[in-house]
Amino acid sequence: MAAGFVGYSAVCPCERTPGLVLFGTVHEEPVTAWHFANDVPLCQVQIRTGLGPRAMNINCMATPDGNLFLSCSAGAGKYWCGQVGENHPGRLRLAGVVYPVVLNRVLDNATLDAAWAARVNKLQVLDASSGTGTARAPDEPRPDDWWSFSVRSRPVR
Repeated sequence: MAAGFVGYSAVCPCERTPGLVLFGTVHEEPVTAWHFANDVPLCQVQIRTGLGPRAMNINCMATPDGNLFLSCSAGAGKYWCGQVGENHPGRLRLAGVVYPVVLNRVLDNATLDAAWAARVNKLQVLDASSGTGTARAPDEPRPDDWWSFSVRSRPVR
């Protein structure tokens, strides 16, 4: 049983299948500028829910000033989005490194627009380098059901 848990957690989250625990080297220093997150297509985030730990692949994007956001389409219909409370502790994995973080849902329209612009920019850059053709048009408006969460470093316990 324990081997199955470790094996599953070591491999997932996979595509749209959630995982449980994010393993990896823990980054112990606070991060103040998250620009490097734009170099990876997806981030992996782990939060604690009423069902225990839950990890998933998710869009992440850094704004030009280095603030990091996670985004989710149709957030109201996704279990994990509704579980994120104010100053919710979590773990973020980027390129195999795990960062202890605090998440907060963004409700301010100006901040949501800045996060959306960062997302569009990141996808255009990734699309140009990969040739996948999945990027959004720069002038496409932010969907009303698009949720975003701000991410801050938290001290390692």
